[in-house]
Amino acid sequence: MDQETKRRHPPRGLVLFGMFFKIGLFTFGGGWSIISQLQDEFVEKRQWLTQSDLMDIVSVGRSMPGIMIVNISVLLGYRVLGVPGSILSAMGLTLPSVLVLTAVTLFYNFIRGNLYVERAMAGVRASVVPIILAAALKLRRASLPNLVSCLLALAALLLSLFSGISNLVIILLGVLAGLLYRGGKSDAVS
Repeated sequence: MDQETKRRHPPRGLVLFGMFFKIGLFTFGGGWSIISQLQDEFVEKRQWLTQSDLMDIVSVGRSMPGIMIVNISVLLGYRVLGVPGSILSAMGLTLPSVLVLTAVTLFYNFIRGNLYVERAMAGVRASVVPIILAAALKLRRASLPNLVSCLLALAALLLSLFSGISNLVIILLGVLAGLLYRGGKSDAVS
């Protein structure tokens, strides 16, 4: 790679850190709200992942203990750049929170009960729902490739809404159902 190309394309580690720093700084509403940003950055814009890769990473990150989005950033960083990518992605994602929470702590008495802050946060909460829905719609093809997958998703939704069964049990039931459905079929056959 010549010097001109190096100047135009910063190292992937720096790009990972920067993208996750931006995501960490401008994401509100929890882990699900960033799936759309990850899809835009890593699948569509940079093409470092496929839709299916992203769904696999999200599924594993969601099912592991800990903070979902940190898990996803570590897995995604590892997929792109190995262990250094994992570390840079996690640091990029969490550093903005540490900085913002430090500032909030310093000015807590001013922020607490401030009518404008409360109104702004109500607007943020309302805008997160369509972002999450848009991400779900974009990723539906990779997640629900056939009728059986759609039926499993519907069953999981109904269980989570009406049964009181924990999400972990629902995920484990999904794993079991997927294994039973696949029943030894290879991916090449499907």
